[in-house]
Amino acid sequence: MTDVAAEVPAQPTDQPVEESDKSTVDAVKDQLHEVGDRAGEALDRAGDAAGRAYEASREAAGNAVTRIRNNATLAAGRGQTIIANEVVEKIAGIAAREVPGVYDLGGDVARVFSAVKERLHIGEESAAQGVSVKLEGKTAEILVVIVLEFGFQVFSVTEAVREKVISSVENLLGLEVTEVNILVDDVHVPDTGPVGNDEARAADY
Repeated sequence: MTDVAAEVPAQPTDQPVEESDKSTVDAVKDQLHEVGDRAGEALDRAGDAAGRAYEASREAAGNAVTRIRNNATLAAGRGQTIIANEVVEKIAGIAAREVPGVYDLGGDVARVFSAVKERLHIGEESAAQGVSVKLEGKTAEILVVIVLEFGFQVFSVTEAVREKVISSVENLLGLEVTEVNILVDDVHVPDTGPVGNDEARAADY
C-alpha cells in the first residue's frame, strides 16, 4: 500500500520572489509616483491659471464699475442730466490746446500712439488725449498733461491752461471744477533752432 502523503510534493511556504519580479514591481511603483507628480503639477498650474483669471476678472469688473460711476449728474425739473467723463475730457483738452505755449497734450506713450495713428491714417488725434477727469455729483477734478513750447514761462502757461479749462468746463457743462492739476511732461524744441557755430552765438551772451 502506497503512502499518499509521500507522493504529494511539499509546497514551499516562503518562496523567494524572483529578481525580475522585484524590478517589475519597482518600475510600476516608480511610474505611479511619476504620474502622481505630474498630476499634482497639472493641478497646481490649473490653480494658478484660475487664480490669475479670477484676479483679472475682478480688476476688469472694478474698472468697469469705476468707469460707470465716473459721471457727473445734474438735477433737472423732470429727471436728471448725466455727463460722461469723456465729454469733460474732450472739452478740457480743446481748451488747453488753445493756450499759447502748449505744444501738445499727453505723455510720451500717448503722443507716440497718436503719431502712429496719424501716419497710418487710422484716426484723428483725440481731443481728450492727456486729460483725465474724476467726477462726483456736480464736481470735477481734472488732470492735464502738457508739452510746453520752448521759450514760454511754465508758470504763465500753466495758469492760463488752468483758467481756460475751468472757464470752459463750468460755462459749457455747468459743473463745478474743484481743481485742475497740470503736469508738464516735456518741452518741445523746434528742429529749426540754432545749431553749430557755438563760439559766435556765445559772444552774444
